[in-house]
Amino acid sequence: MRPWRPPPTAVASLAHQCSLLLRRLAERHSPAPTCPSSSFLRALRCLHARLLTADLLHAPSHPHLTLRLIHLYTLSPDLATPAALFRSDPDPGPVAATSLVAAHAAAGRLRDAAAFFDAVPPARRDTVLHNAMMSAFARASLAAPAVSVFHALLGSGSLRPDDYSFTALLSAVGQMHNLAAPHCTQLHCSVLKSGAAAVLSVSNALIALYMKCDTPEASWDARKVLDEMPDKDDLTWTTMVVGYVRRGDVNAARSVFEEVDGKFDVVWNAMISGYVQSGMCADAFELFRRMVSEKVPPDEFTFTSVLSACANAGFFVHGKSVHGQITRLQPNFVPEAALPVNNALVTLYSKGGKIVIAKRIFDTMNLKDVVSWNTILSGYIDSGCLDKAVEVFKVMPYKNDLSWMVMVSGYVHGGLSEDALKLFNQMRAEDVKPCDYTYAGAIAACGELGALKHGRQLHAHLVQCGFEASNSAGNALVTMYAKCGAVNDARLVFLVMPNLDSVSWNAMISALGQHGHGREALELFDQMVAEGIDPDRISFLTILTACNHAGLVDEGFHYFESMKRDFGISPGEDHYARLIDLLGRSGRIGEARDLIKTMPFEPTPSIWEAILSGCRTNGDMEFGAYAADQLFRMIPQHDGTYILLSNTYSAAGRWVDAARVRKLMRDRGVKKEPGCSWIEVGSKIHVFLVGDTKHPEAQEVYQFLEVIGARMRKLGYVPDTKFVLHDMEPHEKEYILFAHSEKLAVGFGLLKLPPGATVTVLKNLRICGDCHTAMMFMSKAVGREIVVRDVRRFHHFKDGECSCGNYW
Repeated sequence: MRPWRPPPTAVASLAHQCSLLLRRLAERHSPAPTCPSSSFLRALRCLHARLLTADLLHAPSHPHLTLRLIHLYTLSPDLATPAALFRSDPDPGPVAATSLVAAHAAAGRLRDAAAFFDAVPPARRDTVLHNAMMSAFARASLAAPAVSVFHALLGSGSLRPDDYSFTALLSAVGQMHNLAAPHCTQLHCSVLKSGAAAVLSVSNALIALYMKCDTPEASWDARKVLDEMPDKDDLTWTTMVVGYVRRGDVNAARSVFEEVDGKFDVVWNAMISGYVQSGMCADAFELFRRMVSEKVPPDEFTFTSVLSACANAGFFVHGKSVHGQITRLQPNFVPEAALPVNNALVTLYSKGGKIVIAKRIFDTMNLKDVVSWNTILSGYIDSGCLDKAVEVFKVMPYKNDLSWMVMVSGYVHGGLSEDALKLFNQMRAEDVKPCDYTYAGAIAACGELGALKHGRQLHAHLVQCGFEASNSAGNALVTMYAKCGAVNDARLVFLVMPNLDSVSWNAMISALGQHGHGREALELFDQMVAEGIDPDRISFLTILTACNHAGLVDEGFHYFESMKRDFGISPGEDHYARLIDLLGRSGRIGEARDLIKTMPFEPTPSIWEAILSGCRTNGDMEFGAYAADQLFRMIPQHDGTYILLSNTYSAAGRWVDAARVRKLMRDRGVKKEPGCSWIEVGSKIHVFLVGDTKHPEAQEVYQFLEVIGARMRKLGYVPDTKFVLHDMEPHEKEYILFAHSEKLAVGFGLLKLPPGATVTVLKNLRICGDCHTAMMFMSKAVGREIVVRDVRRFHHFKDGECSCGNYW
């Protein structure tokens, strides 16, 4: 028995009523709210039920009812219902499909959107549906599928692209990574043939397309499109300004900016941001002043860019004035808009050395994101407040890889390399993938500790993660291998790096200099200059250090004079200190004294330390004492001055003067840094102090050294007791020399490392003369290479000789 159906007149009446209700519901929510109310969805479902019971869904006589119902559903969070309605239609049409494609694409469900497009037979698709699909692909930065849809539109035979088609296509093609000028030209010709070139949206899309192409001709074509446009809007000018900025042509961007009539806030922001991105912070601030004078109200984007410019350029006073202006204007920012402004303020005060104010602003922020936490974390690190940074890191509600990287680097720069490695391992244990900069920090920590085996492991992990091409990681590897005594490994990393910057060259030059390869360091420096890499002040510091380690006085003078003459770099106190140290250690203390008189500034502590060190080498007591007096006045709590002066007196046999200096040191409460040496054996760092008896295998080491000592004496070794800086009996002096920390560490390495393995020891102070001589004899006695890194350089002992040539 068939169900009862109302008479045709009644159905028509009900259909008319439903149509009116659907229209009113659409008008009430058009344009659709971002979050439709629950009452809207309830009313829609009631109408849906009414149409269903009246058998009006998919009715051939009233197709608009189902189409309007589907469209209204796409304005709500319930996308499943219109999808089901569409699929139940025996002959799905393009109108409903268009609504569903747009809605699902906006919800990020691109695969579903494409499925609805494909569900419409090609013969029934219209231009609007093609445009909706192309727009969806364009928003997802998928150029190839958008182009395919455009080709399908052209191949339909009955359809023609309109201005929306070209706008969507041009936007999609602009996302291509290999965009070339011919692509842009072909599309431009198609636009001209279609007659859509006069449409504002199409012209804007053409300009954006040309500006994303890297060729110089593309910017000229974009400019030509701009000049031929009959009408221009805010997007036109902003696209041109931003496009020129991205291409690095800030002057062209400014030229376009000045053409804008009645400049609006977006184009001002684009130009100011362009200056900031190009490092032209002074120009950014001047433009901001002009913006204020012309009564253009700044917004959160303006303030964020200007504060960033002030922070980057060190315009702290100007930044404070901008902060004052924000306080006076009291802009009614919503929390999301205020967030980047507050982050920029925290950065400004952190970089300005006002970390307390930065923290106060941070604490008053109603909304914080990971950038906020990273900013205050970096501020504490840069201010040297490592303990405060640790506190912040522990309470951060969310961390990203940058948070971990900042903390790892902070530990390294704070001299806590062991903590840096522990944190790096914790990061990996928590499944946070380190970036190349974090790896660089951990590798630097290995270099400071001399943990070569751990550094090699990190190198392997680095390659596995695909970071072998990273400059920061490569530079860190060069330095790490050099600091761990593996200069050949450092050289190999340097040779295979795909992109060398000045930091890379500096690191390798420094490595060669530290290991006594002075001539090679000079050749590499000259090669760097020949390859078009301009040396910076660090480059000259490294080459002067290399000359210092190799005793290359004339070469040192040559590079020192070349700084100003050839590269316009004024020597700083550190450069003068290196040259003065080179002269002093070469016995030319008189020339060092004359050089001080020609300096454009008063001698600094590093200068007087170099003089004092040279005087100790040359036995110039009078000038050495004068240099020490200057240091006592400048840095009275620095232990190195007292030790160096006392050692100078002791080496000359002036025990009373030496004792007087040590007493002065005690009276002033200055403590000497204890000498220690360490060696990596079996993935563990073993540390030895002078006369160490606390190491669990200390007695075994002493017994071994006695045996080796006897063999060394047969080869001609005689302890040099003048390096014992106290007046005592000869046998007591020999015992003290015997118990120096570097000898204990080397003895331990000879005992525990495999036969033939190189013994590498690191020391926190300068190696003494007797230990240096002893290592030469020891290397010959055991037939092993011994490498010692002291506070100045590396010494490679092999077959009774040292790489430094007894010059250090």
